[in-house]
Amino acid sequence: MTGRPVRAVLPPSPRAWLGPIAALAALVVVVLGVLYADDGEPGRLDAAVVAVVDGVGPPWRNVALTLDFLGEPGGAAMLVVATVAGCLLLRCPRAAVLAVAGVGLTVGTATLLKHLVGRTIHGDDNLSYPSGHTAFLTALALVVALPATGRLGLGRTAGTALVLAAALVAGAAMGWAQVALGAHYPTDALGGWCTALAVVPATAWLVDRTAERLTADRLTG
Repeated sequence: MTGRPVRAVLPPSPRAWLGPIAALAALVVVVLGVLYADDGEPGRLDAAVVAVVDGVGPPWRNVALTLDFLGEPGGAAMLVVATVAGCLLLRCPRAAVLAVAGVGLTVGTATLLKHLVGRTIHGDDNLSYPSGHTAFLTALALVVALPATGRLGLGRTAGTALVLAAALVAGAAMGWAQVALGAHYPTDALGGWCTALAVVPATAWLVDRTAERLTADRLTG
């Protein structure tokens, strides 16, 4: 049987390093969640960072508001739809599935953790840990970076560096926006970043395994 090979969304080259990194990120999420459970005050690290970036004025406040919009339902849906469309145009169906499943599971995990941890900001009704906005944009960056690593044929070091750089840029940008707007503590943003770093690689592995199993069943059926 001939045809265009289907690329994995979790490339073999960085896979060995991304597994331990995802496990470490999950550990950070748990540790911070335990540390700030049912808390409503900033920690020492939070206070130090907030003193530097909180309450920015124009034009940077406008930048922060734009980034914040991209994490809201309307902006997030727009970005996901654009990503899925791009994946389909590039004939990367697995990447399109990952764009939906990876982002959806990341945001769902962040939402569940908010209710489990119970950390609040600006009142008891505003659950803050981890930052869903930061988790979302980081997840989307990972969804794009993982398949790109495979398409570019990067090795283990370069591939891992690209994936982590994409996650760091997206997470830092949205995390800064959330802290600058007073919507989250810095450790909320860190928790959101680590949530995406833990969930997306695991989801990518699951997408690949499921696709391979379905293909094998179809060929032998």
